[in-house]
Amino acid sequence: MPVTVASVVTLLGAFVTTTLAHGYVTGYVADGVQKPGFLLQYYYDKKNGMKVPDLAAWYAENLDSGFVAPDAYGTADINCHKNSSPGTLTTPVAAGASVTFQWGTAAGGAWPHPYGPIIDYIAACDGDCAKADKTKLKWVKIQASGIDYNTQEWASAKLVANNNTWTTKIPASIAPGNYVLRHEIIALHGGNSLNGAQNYPQCFNIQITGSGTAKPAGTLGTALYKNTDAGIHFNPYTTIKDYPMPGPALFTG
Repeated sequence: MPVTVASVVTLLGAFVTTTLAHGYVTGYVADGVQKPGFLLQYYYDKKNGMKVPDLAAWYAENLDSGFVAPDAYGTADINCHKNSSPGTLTTPVAAGASVTFQWGTAAGGAWPHPYGPIIDYIAACDGDCAKADKTKLKWVKIQASGIDYNTQEWASAKLVANNNTWTTKIPASIAPGNYVLRHEIIALHGGNSLNGAQNYPQCFNIQITGSGTAKPAGTLGTALYKNTDAGIHFNPYTTIKDYPMPGPALFTG
């Protein structure tokens, strides 16, 4: 079948729409200090033999600014995104302090998905997080925000309204040490279909300082979710009175 200009334009339009329809953390503020995220251009710089900056943000190959699908929950990608590997630096954060994540798209646009929860985890590293094995990290849920039942506004919509930013607090009781901080949006605009949800995990090496003593047990990434979980295979297009938050129990110590 001959390829027409119209068909090429249609295909390009579909590609651009797909690419720009998702997003990632472009930067973050820890203890009041601005830090860079892992930008998609760094993947291509690395492949072309160019120097890539040292970052605390993890490397990932979500080249379409895309997501981890529920049928991949049993793979290592669910930890810190597709083909991820640790950042080379570590960002200091005091226990009890906040980290603000700044989301964007490959084209510099706003986060596009207003339906879905935002969840944050930490996992203790056995030594330097730059050498962490993502398959052995055990995640502790430290923050989980779903939907405001009164306004029917999802956490993702609040992020958009807050200039595409989300702030989470490191629990004051957590013992000092090296951790991976995992920040995740679960987009549910397609969640009414099995495997239609979209997970966007983003990881960062942090060093928690302070005098806390808590060392809570965590959960392996591949055990965090199942594609049949009630909060994953979920229809957001109705009045919601009870949303079952995905993942393990929230740490409240």
